[in-house]
Amino acid sequence: MQKITDVTAAEIAAARARLPLAFSETPRQKLIKLVGWSVFSALVIYTLIAFNFSPERIWTGLGKLGFVLSFMLPPYVWPTWELFMEPVIAIGETLAMAFLGTLGAALVALPLGFLGAKNILRVEWMRFGVRRGFDTLRAFEQLVLALIFIRAFGLGPLAGIFAIMVSDIGSLSKLFAEAIENVEKKQIEGVQASGAGSLQTLRLAVIPQVLPVMLSNVLYYLESNTRSATILGIVGAGGVGFLLYDRISANNWDEVMSIVILILITVYAIDTLSGWLRGKIIGKNEYRP
Repeated sequence: MQKITDVTAAEIAAARARLPLAFSETPRQKLIKLVGWSVFSALVIYTLIAFNFSPERIWTGLGKLGFVLSFMLPPYVWPTWELFMEPVIAIGETLAMAFLGTLGAALVALPLGFLGAKNILRVEWMRFGVRRGFDTLRAFEQLVLALIFIRAFGLGPLAGIFAIMVSDIGSLSKLFAEAIENVEKKQIEGVQASGAGSLQTLRLAVIPQVLPVMLSNVLYYLESNTRSATILGIVGAGGVGFLLYDRISANNWDEVMSIVILILITVYAIDTLSGWLRGKIIGKNEYRP
């Protein structure tokens, strides 16, 4: 076996002549790289200038932030159980909003996922339309949808539930469709070989394979929507976000800190429970948060 140190200059020159791209970039590649880095640098510089970025402004902002934090510490302690129950009930409202929105989205996305899978719906133009419908729903941000539904249904959690549900229908449908497209074909062929029809094949060969993945995705969106529901409450969709906005408007910063702590505890508990359930569903019984 020839050592690297035994390679002669002539052999290196021959290899360079045979594989020039392995040793150096072509002028075209250098030009593309130069243009790419130039455009990237120009965009970064432009955004910094357009957003009035400066070390002085950052330093001043950090000073003001520290001033606000000084009012938030120590956190507020509710003197009575009745006053403490107000943020607790608001957090429960937020959790209910996230749960109902995610559940509604999952129920609607389940049949749509089958329609968007190429191994189920084989008519290409119909499947293309269904897929573009998923993209359309995903294009709307939950905050925008919440403002629209607030106009339709008024202030309160109902607007937040519909905002979460409509936004998640597109995302969950796309994930469900991709899971269905990746099912093991041998199980389908085995069920079909036993004389099963189309619906029986779906029930016995497809759904058992994709159901754990679907449930895992739904649980992930549930914990994500728990955080999103807090933001939706700020624009009037109810829940703890509305209470948080009210306390910020009143400059009750110590109570704001206490509510934020309760939100963090709730989100951590939901994340832990959801992660444990996902581990159980996909077979990882030794899940650790």
